[in-house]
Amino acid sequence: MGSRLKELIPKPRSKFLRVRCPRCGNEQIIFSHATTRVKCFVCGTQLAEPRGGKAKILGVIVKELE
Repeated sequence: MGSRLKELIPKPRSKFLRVRCPRCGNEQIIFSHATTRVKCFVCGTQLAEPRGGKAKILGVIVKELE
């Protein structure tokens, strides 16, 4: 047997992230695999850009939520 058993139910690779806007400092929660452009609620700066899978996060990741 291998050193690691195969999981019966695999855990998702996607997560929710708490991201801080680099322009105004507002924190908001976004999805790591966002399929649309995500903008800051306060100033409108773009925080995430879709990349056909995992989104490119343009803000500062503060915390990964479970």
